[in-house]
Amino acid sequence: QVQLQESGPGLVKPSQTLSLTCTVSGESITNNDYAWSWIRQPPGKGLEWMGVIHYDGSTYYSPFLKSRTSIFRDTSKNMFSLQLSSVTPVDTAVYYCASISWRVPRNWGQGTQVTVSS
Repeated sequence: QVQLQESGPGLVKPSQTLSLTCTVSGESITNNDYAWSWIRQPPGKGLEWMGVIHYDGSTYYSPFLKSRTSIFRDTSKNMFSLQLSSVTPVDTAVYYCASISWRVPRNWGQGTQVTVSS
């Protein structure tokens, strides 16, 4: 069974870079059956897909966030990470990592709250 766990700071100051890591167990992130995504949910709003990293390391980002987003991986630790630069309070959200198969999220982390505030 695939399990995912997000980790990272819960509070980030405006203009700084938000950094989160997703540790994956039960499946290798290099398995070509899956891709790996970051998704967030601002308070009172719906889910927003941020980007994906594929089994071969290729990435694709939401066009709305592309200029500020980077997703990369550490295959030796079976984890992938998110960096979101120049954050503002609008980036306050619960951030989730998820496994993707056939373009559908299959497994989710529990989510981690990130608040952008000075």
